[in-house]
Amino acid sequence: MSHEDEGHYAEKHPGGTEIHRTAAESIKQRSSYGKLTCKEAHAISSTLKIAPTEVGKTLDLMEVRITECQLGFFGYEGSQRSIVKPAEKVTDRMKDRILKEVKDNRVSCLSLWNVADDMNISKMDVSAACETLKLKVCCCQLGAF
Repeated sequence: MSHEDEGHYAEKHPGGTEIHRTAAESIKQRSSYGKLTCKEAHAISSTLKIAPTEVGKTLDLMEVRITECQLGFFGYEGSQRSIVKPAEKVTDRMKDRILKEVKDNRVSCLSLWNVADDMNISKMDVSAACETLKLKVCCCQLGAF
């Protein structure tokens, strides 16, 4: 959800959606000023051994904003809110690896994380390549987009 949707994240979920109590406690401990970084949200997911989507849903229900997307797409201070810039050059190897993950000119957040891991490069380098290749990133693991 966008910055304009702040305070209305829970509306994404059907009425009666249950909050994950343990995740909620971790979010309360780690969040600051109603915000939690993508990295912290994934740390909670890993620590509690629950899906990132469950943490994301809990964040929504608690009206906690996700900041500092690890791919650089949202949650950063300033007028742009996104810090990812197109890569100056995308190697053929990286392009081929990314394009293996593309469906309908879209690539998922998780797929990009996997590409970064497989190639031993940063997530931001992969998202920068996607910007250059004009690929749309979808399916945030936390459910932000």
